[in-house]
Amino acid sequence: QVQLVESGGGLVQAGGSLRLSCAASGRTSSMYAMGWFRQAPGKGREFVAGIRRILGNTYYADSVKDRFTISRDNAKDTVNLQMNSLKPEDTAVYYCAARTFTTWPPPLAPSEYDYWGQGTQVTVSS
Repeated sequence: QVQLVESGGGLVQAGGSLRLSCAASGRTSSMYAMGWFRQAPGKGREFVAGIRRILGNTYYADSVKDRFTISRDNAKDTVNLQMNSLKPEDTAVYYCAARTFTTWPPPLAPSEYDYWGQGTQVTVSS
């Protein structure tokens, strides 16, 4: 089992920045890739960014490419999401996820991920 705990959400004005962190514990060696998803009110959960735990390859949704950066610190078993140039449409609950199956690029469907955090709210005001 793997436990994921997100932190770093909050309220920011449009154009601002936030940094989310996800701390993993438990059988972290079983994780092949980690990612971030988000869910806005009334919408489905959508893929934001993913990273291979060992090789560090990254993958982004088109909507956040060039604005968001995913990174990992394997020594601390953490994954971070640096979000710059935030827009009101980025407002959502952001979830950290981990996957044990070895496929890349990462799948976009939430059902393909094995472990989830509890989520952290990000609100971008206009």
